Amino acid sequence: MERALYGPDGFYMRGGVAGRRGDFLTSPEVGPLFGAVIARYLDAEWLRLGAPDRFTVVDAGAGPGSLARSVLAADLACRAALDYVAAELSPVQRERHPAGVESVARLPDGPIDGVIVANELLDNLPFRLAVFDGAWREALVTTGPGGDPVEVLSAPFDPLPAQLPPAARHGARAPLVDRAAEFVGAARSRLRNGSLVVFDYGVATTAELAARPWRDWLRTYHRNERGGHYLADSGSQDITTDVPFDQLPTPDDVSTQADFLRRWGIDELVEEGKRVWRERAAAPDVAALRMRSRVSESEALLDPTGLGGFVVAEWVV
Repeated sequence: MERALYGPDGFYMRGGVAGRRGDFLTSPEVGPLFGAVIARYLDAEWLRLGAPDRFTVVDAGAGPGSLARSVLAADLACRAALDYVAAELSPVQRERHPAGVESVARLPDGPIDGVIVANELLDNLPFRLAVFDGAWREALVTTGPGGDPVEVLSAPFDPLPAQLPPAARHGARAPLVDRAAEFVGAARSRLRNGSLVVFDYGVATTAELAARPWRDWLRTYHRNERGGHYLADSGSQDITTDVPFDQLPTPDDVSTQADFLRRWGIDELVEEGKRVWRERAAAPDVAALRMRSRVSESEALLDPTGLGGFVVAEWVV
């Protein structure tokens, strides 16, 4: 997975990207409303920290910078103090970052006074794969006789990873998201004062994923459609998993994305959009059309069967 996504010929290194003309959609690509709500959250965190003269926001896994554009376009109380850092490993995607951000390849060193945001990053960090065939084993990848990648199973785990259920149906699979847990630990260690907030599709426990058909939660994407088997067409498709949050450090707060966005004022922003549209509908300009789009954007962002059902986890320092 590391090589398929981030190697020299990996998916993200060759130009795989989020967006309507890309390979998958995330909340920032729905439109600017998501970033406008995040801006409200950032302002609240800035005030909670005492309105410091320097307030750092790290956009981890920033992709092409869609969230950065929306946040910077919002009415920010913390703008004069804001130091916006877009951290993205792919140089192809860093080239798309907007002006006004510090574009870097990796998380900056601490100490950081501010917020680290990771939107749909954890599901993309390379994970290991456990398979049950009477005992839990790790699925490893080697090269078959024809040169194609094939899976082989290790000896049984010893000791058994704590979050795996003792037994499961034959052929059950589950992700082991060590890298995601390491990211959370590394991000928290860089914060002196502030918060880490992650948005992702996920479940409470690893056992939930082990009980589901694995093709449900181990997915690939290419040009905004589901892709093929995760070992096929290396470098041409995204690979992702639902995140089992019991494998991460325990957060201080967990909610759905819909609840988080409502807490930070999405309904008020939608009502503002409706009002502006009513006032300008007879002679609409671009700004009025953007306000009108808040209605459809909010429907997508709050949909409990889609983006609205994503998990939002916060760690506060």
